[in-house]
This record gives sequence, C-alpha cells and structure tokens, in this order.
Amino acid sequence: MSTNTKTAAPKTVLITGASEGGIGNALAREFQSRGLHVFASARSLSKMANLSSLPNLTLLELDVTSPESIAAAVALISAHSTSTSSSSPPRLDILVNNSGQSYLSPALEIPLATARSIFDVNFFGLLATTQAFAPLLVAAKGVIVNIGSGAGNLNMPYMSVYSASKAAVEIWGETLRVEMAPLGVRVVTVLTAMVQSKMNNGANVPAPVLSEQSLWKVSASEKAAREKQASGVEREGRGMLPEVYARRVVDDVLGGANGIVLRGTFATMTWFIRKLPQFVIDKLGIAFSGGRFELVDKA
Repeated sequence: MSTNTKTAAPKTVLITGASEGGIGNALAREFQSRGLHVFASARSLSKMANLSSLPNLTLLELDVTSPESIAAAVALISAHSTSTSSSSPPRLDILVNNSGQSYLSPALEIPLATARSIFDVNFFGLLATTQAFAPLLVAAKGVIVNIGSGAGNLNMPYMSVYSASKAAVEIWGETLRVEMAPLGVRVVTVLTAMVQSKMNNGANVPAPVLSEQSLWKVSASEKAAREKQASGVEREGRGMLPEVYARRVVDDVLGGANGIVLRGTFATMTWFIRKLPQFVIDKLGIAFSGGRFELVDKA
C-alpha cells in the first residue's frame, strides 16, 4: 500500500514599502523567518538589497501610485500562486500595506502638490493596492494589514497632512473590516507609535521649503540634525527597534488579530489620548513634534 503526500505550498505575503531601514523591511525578514513566501516590494529593487539572499523571498518593484505597477504585481503573484497550486484560483494570504511618505511643514506652508503626493502614497495608493489584490485575498480568506500611525490620533505640529492621511487609513480600515467579515477576510490596522525607522528618525523625510514670507523658520536644532545627516551621522533613534516591532506585529497577524492593534513605544497612549483634556493633548503633540520649527522674529 502506498500513499501520495503533497506538501502544501507556504502561505504568501506581499509587503509594500520594504526599503532597508524601515519597518516594512523588518516585517519581510520576520515573515520569511516564519516560513512564509514573502513578496517584498519598493519603488526600486536597490533599496531592498539586504533581502536579496534570503530564500522564499521575491523582490519586486512596486509603485503604489501607479495602476500599471500594481497590475504587474498582481500578475506576478497570481502566476506564482497558480504555479504552486494549479487547481485553485490565484491567492494571496496576507497583504501588508506599509508604503508611506512624510513631510514636515507648518500646515499653512506645505505645497499642495506635496500634500496630494502624501495622500496618494499613504491613502489612495493603499486603497488601489487593496482593491487590486482583493480577489486573491478573498480566494485565500486572507488578511489585509494596514500600517497606520498613532499620529492620526494626535495633533502634532508640523505633521498635519501626514497625520490626516493616517487618520484616513484608520477609519477606512475599520470600515473595510466590517465589510470584509462576511467574506472571511480579516482587516488589521496597526496603530504604530515610535519605532526606530529611517522615516521616524527623519532620514527619509525631505527638508522643508518655506516661502520668503513665511511666519516660521526651521529651528537651529533641526538645521544641525540635518547637517549631521548630510555628513552621514544619523539622528539619535527614538522608539522600539524595528525587529521587535516586526516580531510583535507578525505575532498579531498570524495569531488571528482583527481590527486595531497598537505597536511601538508609547502605543498604549492611543487608547486614552482622546479622553484627556485638550491642553494636555496639545502639550503631548508639541513634545512629540521635536521643535523642528519656530516663529520668525518680526521685531
């Protein structure tokens, strides 16, 4: 008597925004270490060179603001899925929407083109990617993971548009969760607090451009920090290590989490911050913004 056993193909996960030094990169490494086949993506393959030697990990270029780029990613992952299981429709078990863009500026000074670009990446790109991969996720009864931010719950000076985009991600994700539940798809929104990523440390955030008539100027401490970065000296990291953050988020996702989860240093503050007096919330926002700008002395 003989039996034929077929090894099940590993589950698959697509992560957007997986450039080295960010939380997407750490998530890619953590999912890969758990035995999943990881599709790690960024706008440029060179930004993910540290992942290139890992087994069961495919690098792909993906610009979440480009319909053509998204369609190409869907085709690639669909082909991989059908090659490992030709008898079932294309599947994707987990989609991690992590692509993000930030910009520091007084609310009245941010160029409209920059504001639209931030929403294109942080919200509309996330929406477009999720819509495109929805058939694969429904087929797998999979998980959509949106990397949100505690910034969407705190009025931090000079981060108004970024925070607004993350607030949009949170309410959209929570609404999507209710709509997808009958289809067997979970939706997890990770409200991320302080993590030592390049974005959080300012390395990937463009220098602000203020008009000559601006009421604000870049602070001396911000200028000094950017000068150090330009010479190769990173800002002092604040927050949870990306590897620790990734381990906890992957635990959440593989452990069946659904809805909002809180991760990162000071993440638990998100639950009760709205219940605080407004003057306390304002002080917290000012403390976290880092004093990057100051008013111009018109005297």
